Amino acid sequence: MEKRKLSFGEIWNMSFGFLGIQMGFALQNANASRILQIFGADVHELSWFWIIAPLMGLIVQPIIGHYSDKTWGRFGRRKPFFLIGAILASVGLILMPQADIFISVLPSLWVGAGMLMIMDASFNIAMEPFRALVGDNLRTDQRTAGFSIQTALIGFGAVIGSALPYVLTNWFGISNNAVPGSVPLNLALSFIIGAVALVGSILVTLITTKEYTPEELDAFENPKEETKIQETGTSKLTDIFTDFAKMPTTMRQLSWVQFFSWFGLFGMWVFTTPAIAHHIYGLPLEDTSSQQYQNAGDWVGILFGVYNLVSAIIALFFLPYIAKKIGRKSTHALSLIIGGIGLISIYFMPDENWVVLPMILVGVAWASILAMPYAILAGSIAPKKMGVYMGIFNFFVVIPQIVNALIGGPIVKYLYNGDAIYALITSGLSFLIAALLVYKVKDVDDIQQ
Repeated sequence: MEKRKLSFGEIWNMSFGFLGIQMGFALQNANASRILQIFGADVHELSWFWIIAPLMGLIVQPIIGHYSDKTWGRFGRRKPFFLIGAILASVGLILMPQADIFISVLPSLWVGAGMLMIMDASFNIAMEPFRALVGDNLRTDQRTAGFSIQTALIGFGAVIGSALPYVLTNWFGISNNAVPGSVPLNLALSFIIGAVALVGSILVTLITTKEYTPEELDAFENPKEETKIQETGTSKLTDIFTDFAKMPTTMRQLSWVQFFSWFGLFGMWVFTTPAIAHHIYGLPLEDTSSQQYQNAGDWVGILFGVYNLVSAIIALFFLPYIAKKIGRKSTHALSLIIGGIGLISIYFMPDENWVVLPMILVGVAWASILAMPYAILAGSIAPKKMGVYMGIFNFFVVIPQIVNALIGGPIVKYLYNGDAIYALITSGLSFLIAALLVYKVKDVDDIQQ
């Protein structure tokens, strides 16, 4: 038996929930540092608060992947996890900017950090099954296109989420100013809009997408493919450790590419706002609450929107065709090189408008990071193990972020004297190292073809 070839519209609807997930994720990425600084965090402490995000991914995604592999009921296999994750994430989105209302009970900084933890755990509950669903439902010859469409929706969602605070202020006149210790109204309203969009987009996928039953997936599996890890027949949670030990060779090789890619991304997400505020806008290092700093933070949202918009366009219109011409490995390596050059070049930009150019280059790398490793990986995994291995693969997304979270702040404080622009240069160099490591990866699908 062979899986049915899906139309563009079916693949689009199957991944549509990622639009809302990424709206919320983009709001978090572009604004969490600013919100935590408003609540009292110092710049060198930001990476320590951000460690919550990768820790949640490290814990949640493999567990969710394992149980979604074993789940089948009237609502499907992956879809119940989408909905639960979306509802919980929407709660975190609404409450994080409102953390100061709890100040009579707990410090707003710690409440904000707690909401960040809830958001990240919930995003991971929803996100991992989406990755697995593409592997479940698509044939080998459609997987690159499937992950590229998913990346495009991620990009469109991130553009909307990143730009919301700027748009609400500059198009609709909603204030981006607030008393010290409180989040501006434009930010709080943006997070509420993101929460509504998250639940709505997930519902589109739930209503329009049909999943294959476990029996159908068994029939699709090719027993002659020795390169793929086979089902052991057990269903204990501790099997995650066994699966980790037996991971495909391709996954081991990709792990190093992922490490340096996501080490760089984490540094960019955490330190772009203080880097732009102080290096580009020329604000003092201790300035984190002035009107100018809020303007810089809103502009960072636009910059993040730029790289996400570019990633959506690249993923939707170019990535599958480039990969077909030069191979997925060469496509990914070239994209990482372009992104690394972009991050390093921010140091040389004369004003905030010029920073758009480096972010265009970063968008090329982001498109490939979200698509190529997963497309390469999916070919080395047996269908019944798709969920757990997509979850385990997330180890190599979150571990580098944890490492950066632990050492990034002290490096900025003691080595870079508080100037976060050098953290962005470090991220660019990390991308270049990842590009070199791509060539050590074995792409099973390419070999089989």
